[in-house]
Amino acid sequence: MSSHALWFATRGFGVVSLLLLTSIVVLGVAGATRWKSTRWPRFVVAGLHRNLTLLALVFIALHVISTVADGYAPISFLNAVLPFTSPYRPVWLGLGAVAFDLLLALTITSLLRARIGYGRWRALHWLAYASWPFALVHGLGTGTDARVPWMQAIAVGSVACVVGAVLWRVASSRATPSVRTGSIVTALAIPLVIGGWYLGGPARQGWAARAGTPQSLLAGSTTTAPKASSRHVTASAPALRTSAFTGTFSGHVRESSQDANGHVLVNISGRTTGGSDGILWIRLQGEPIAGGGVTMTASGATYGTASFPNAYVGKIVGLQGTRILLSLDGQANKLSLLLDLSVNSATGTATGTVHGNPASIG
Repeated sequence: MSSHALWFATRGFGVVSLLLLTSIVVLGVAGATRWKSTRWPRFVVAGLHRNLTLLALVFIALHVISTVADGYAPISFLNAVLPFTSPYRPVWLGLGAVAFDLLLALTITSLLRARIGYGRWRALHWLAYASWPFALVHGLGTGTDARVPWMQAIAVGSVACVVGAVLWRVASSRATPSVRTGSIVTALAIPLVIGGWYLGGPARQGWAARAGTPQSLLAGSTTTAPKASSRHVTASAPALRTSAFTGTFSGHVRESSQDANGHVLVNISGRTTGGSDGILWIRLQGEPIAGGGVTMTASGATYGTASFPNAYVGKIVGLQGTRILLSLDGQANKLSLLLDLSVNSATGTATGTVHGNPASIG
């Protein structure tokens, strides 16, 4: 799978996981109120709640696997289960790990309900619902789509569904007035706090650096341009290149072991400085050549800033040793990049020059 496909996959799995968690919370509240209808008896609500929980675990696992396999950010499987250990946006990625752990605890304790007792199971069951707000903040804090209208709509819709379900639960309960008031205040305060944090954090420019993105993944500078196209969704785009430039490249080269077909995957990632500051990411797949090198069978490449790493997307159109020619498509123009690299196989580092030549589309 190409790097571009993995990038889309991890975003898609994450969004679906959030929608499933929202549905789980709403169905859990419906079950707690003993809601039923002629078409939806209680056992259907309970069964759907249980099956969606298992499905959510599957999609979260796929989200984690695709994120680790993507390799752009230094995220490991351990970071996905042990909160706040990742060097990449540790707090916001850590909240995602907390959400995963809580949902996993919910599933395990449900399977062991007869052994641990109903009282303990119920306490853990309600505690596990905290996975929803953690997952929401995780998605807004680490996701590249946090400032995109469709993601904002999903977030607002999820909040509205959960708050509406909780208020319905409070209205139908026989709790004391003080408990009802506290529940209502909590149900309204949590989304307000999340909303205030979002407006002062992910919704503003420069969030990538403030969120804890490693300096190695941050471009030397970031600029803004017109609204991004629907194909490459993000918050802001770098200024379009209108003239040729020459700069330097510094990064890393990683090569995977051979797969079942005898192919290897070479990942080149790093920063360009000088004529154009940005993040460059190249993937190529092929058969190893005796004495070094790869006979390329597939490739992919992206170029942009930390806040918009996919401003330009394309592939390798020329490869001769460590001389690489890229053809990239941007929002309103094309960009040709020619790299002359020097690779240190002992350290896995690469340095060299990059020549850019923009061209209009059409």
